[in-house]
Amino acid sequence: MQKFVLITGCSSGIGLVAAQDLHQRGYQVLAACRKSEDVERMNQLGYHGIALDIDCAASVERAAAHVRQLCGDRLYALFNNAGYGVYGPLSTLSREQFQQQFSTNLFGVHQLTTLLLPAMLPNGEGRIVNTSSVMGLVSTPGRGAYAASKFALEAWSDALRMELHGTGIRVSLIEPGPIHTRFTDNVNQTQRDKPVKNPPIAARFALPPEAILPKLRHALESQHPRLRYPVTLVAHALTVLKRVLPGVLLDRVLRGNGKTS
Repeated sequence: MQKFVLITGCSSGIGLVAAQDLHQRGYQVLAACRKSEDVERMNQLGYHGIALDIDCAASVERAAAHVRQLCGDRLYALFNNAGYGVYGPLSTLSREQFQQQFSTNLFGVHQLTTLLLPAMLPNGEGRIVNTSSVMGLVSTPGRGAYAASKFALEAWSDALRMELHGTGIRVSLIEPGPIHTRFTDNVNQTQRDKPVKNPPIAARFALPPEAILPKLRHALESQHPRLRYPVTLVAHALTVLKRVLPGVLLDRVLRGNGKTS
């Protein structure tokens, strides 16, 4: 029997390459996108297009019901990949901007996951994979809101993993560093005249979105999936630096990574 996997944020980047790869590997791919034209494109590509605006509670409810109907309550995997970033000094962020950052990157993930657990728990197996970020490990100037949402996603994933112990459902985090996607182009900058830009080193070590595929396959198919999967040299390096450097020294390293023009 083919396994059903739901992937959010499939219009481009990591979500799109994940959908292509898992479809080729024999999964029944439920490809969720926000825009109707992208949903139709997913159908044309041979996936099951799902309309989903992760920032809208009603849309999440409709999408979850659609997913459960399509898979007959036998969902094997959920890849929570959709998200976006709000960049700018914390003093320039409104409460509403901060709330929307968390609504998309955490609250929607929580709602979708809990609505779909009834389609996973009775089956005694399953995988939940969440796209975090290197910004879920460290924070830098100008990225405080985005980093806060990813730090929260990491904590949420840890709690969920422990709560699901013994159910057969495993929870993993993918932690990409710099990846060539449209994410940066879609960032909401609070200061248009002083946008937060990636440092040159990020571009030097950036990888294509396909770099996440070996980690995603392992998370979905290994009998012993890892808790966390850093992707790119930057992510691996910062994982080590956070562990070994005193906080004051780590601050010195990171202060230069909040570049504004």
